[in-house]
Amino acid sequence: MSVTVQDSEGRTLSPCSLERAQGLVAAGAAEWVTASPAVIRLHRAVQLPTVSPPEPHPLSGRKTLLHICCGPCATFTVNTLRAAGAVLTGYWYNPNIQPYSEHERRRESLARFAEQVDLPIIWHPGYEMTAFFHAVHGQEQFGLRCRACYRLRLESTARVAAQQGFEAFSTTLLISPYQDIESIRLIGDELATRYGVSFYWENLRRGFKQHHQLAQDYGLYRQQYCGCVYSEWEALDRDAPTGRRNTPRRDMPQPGLQGRG
Repeated sequence: MSVTVQDSEGRTLSPCSLERAQGLVAAGAAEWVTASPAVIRLHRAVQLPTVSPPEPHPLSGRKTLLHICCGPCATFTVNTLRAAGAVLTGYWYNPNIQPYSEHERRRESLARFAEQVDLPIIWHPGYEMTAFFHAVHGQEQFGLRCRACYRLRLESTARVAAQQGFEAFSTTLLISPYQDIESIRLIGDELATRYGVSFYWENLRRGFKQHHQLAQDYGLYRQQYCGCVYSEWEALDRDAPTGRRNTPRRDMPQPGLQGRG
């Protein structure tokens, strides 16, 4: 039998057993208030610990521009950041995606997802494939070109965020195990300082498995390579000179494995 315990000020404390309650009453430390339900009141006040309210999420209530690399990667990311209280707008700028038909297929897939979840999108005009090649010229090797590509896309996001009054910016690239999220963090923080807009970084890889199912649920196109012509080449040819040689490639396409991001 559980007995409700109050202190001398009438504040409810943790309950105790009937035997413990009887012992307190017998010792003169408490008295019975009611027998049914069983309630005792202590003859002393108890200082209750102060419970601090939880810290608000860094994006809670903040107008945030989210760079989106593709529809599938947006699914879990958008749901997670919205649940944290972020006021999201998506941003599409991915000149690395080649060929143009692939760029358009991914863009149209994102547009369908955005419509389903009522997500406003800022669409960067045009297709700046040459900007990507200028950015990675001389550093086409895997890893080097990726960091140049992150910078290209994140800088455009930070610039638009600053111009249009956003308080923070982030990217869906943070969900992918195929991306160097530590480099993304360093670049994002650097650009945040330059443009005066906070960069939000979080390791979202915990949602990578779930994002495949979400993409299927939303009926989204799921790609088989990161986006640039080099990544497509490496996905199909393990001896491609721009990639890592003679090692098992985690980004080699497997039957049914899609949604690289």
